[in-house]
Amino acid sequence: MGIQLEMKQISIEFPGVKALSEVDFSVQSGTAHALVGANGAGKSTLMKVLSGAHVHYTGDIFLNGQVQDIRSPKSAQEAGIQIVYQEVDTALIPYLTVAENVMLNESVQNMGRKQIIKWKELHRKATEILEEMNIHVSSKKLVRDLTLAEKQMVLIARAVSTACKFLILDEPTAPLSHTETTELFRIVNELKQRGVGIIFISHRLPEIFEVCEDITIMRNGKSVRRSRISDITQNEVIEQMLGKSMEEQFPVVNAELGAVMFEVNRLSDADKVKDVSLHVRAGEIVGLAGLVGAGKTELCKTLFGHTAIITGDVVLNGRKLILKTPHHAVKSGLALVPEERRKEGVLVQESVTTNLTAASVGKFSKAFSFVDRQAEKIKAKDLIATLGIKTPSEEAKVENLSGGNQQKIAIGKWLLADADVYIFDEPTKGVDVGAKKDIFELIAKLAQKGKAIIYASSELAEIIGITNRTYVLYDGRMVKELETSKTNEEELLFYSTGGK
Repeated sequence: MGIQLEMKQISIEFPGVKALSEVDFSVQSGTAHALVGANGAGKSTLMKVLSGAHVHYTGDIFLNGQVQDIRSPKSAQEAGIQIVYQEVDTALIPYLTVAENVMLNESVQNMGRKQIIKWKELHRKATEILEEMNIHVSSKKLVRDLTLAEKQMVLIARAVSTACKFLILDEPTAPLSHTETTELFRIVNELKQRGVGIIFISHRLPEIFEVCEDITIMRNGKSVRRSRISDITQNEVIEQMLGKSMEEQFPVVNAELGAVMFEVNRLSDADKVKDVSLHVRAGEIVGLAGLVGAGKTELCKTLFGHTAIITGDVVLNGRKLILKTPHHAVKSGLALVPEERRKEGVLVQESVTTNLTAASVGKFSKAFSFVDRQAEKIKAKDLIATLGIKTPSEEAKVENLSGGNQQKIAIGKWLLADADVYIFDEPTKGVDVGAKKDIFELIAKLAQKGKAIIYASSELAEIIGITNRTYVLYDGRMVKELETSKTNEEELLFYSTGGK
């Protein structure tokens, strides 16, 4: 008989918003249970309650019928509940070794008891855990030198080292390649066989249907359906998430294509980007397809002046650009919506207004460089309404908003700046189906205004759905140019994996 984890009538409020309203949720050990919902539905908040990060909730948590008073991460851990957040770097200490990070909880306890840490024993135990899970990483390697996927494996190994009964994985596959995702699923299945219960938060429905036995769907802070995976379809999941039937996801882009507006000729950086050439016409959406690690992000950052151009030219409207810094890129009429929105796309500690006006603050400056706060506020309110940003007010901190709303803000600031070229790097990463549709419609409107758009994504269905032409990147090189209407996901994948 396994262990039953239950959450009953969980409610929690933050200033101006009721995040959870009498939510029931349960999971059985030895199974994987999907938790899904649109951005802002309350999934992450519910799991933060379960993992002890939010303490001012009402309701009860039970393990096999016994009430658990979970009011801190330590009390959650003592109950056998661990969480691996999407931002893995925040949970690891980069200058320590893999072993020190895996055995961190034990080391801290020993320090508290003033016991000497036996380093040889520490490495032996960490290696044992890593080998048991078939994770091929040296215990002596520094965490800062690991790939994102390896860091995630280290966090899972740490959870296992603490007799974890239930493991919460928050968007675990968002940054992973196809191969790395397959490896993660192997570990999930291994943990299930050991009797660990997995709570799996993801926007990628095909993965959920592959790895989970049960599903709970949330909407607007409430649990709206619980089901066996075998008793529900992907379309039904989407409809329950949105509260309405799902229409066509990709808008029809009726943009008139103009002359070539943006050109990149034989561009190379010092590392990943090698001899890349491309062009974009006015009103055209050009896809950059490729798997994780193909060089898409590096190319986007080089075009935005973040990384030095070693050889090659970038030309906008016949004028050669000097892109030594992002400041030069913005002044030249370029905009970048980066992949890592929390690190690079938004100022999480600042208000919605500050973020939406950050790229065009000069428009709100009066004499002697004073900023007209009232004008800023009015414009921010307009953009919030136009973009459908869900926020208690324009003064709310961006860190308290959902991922989809943060992404809309990352895009919205550039709408105000009115750039000529828009570069989108994985713009729908960690974003739900409803917010994705809003983002696609925003991009379609930019094309209709005659903007040149570069859309970089490893989601090949999105490349097919929204672009006019597609360039395929493999190992930093442009290996194929295709007219999107005459290709398919299979052909894109063929070239993305190095096919010739």
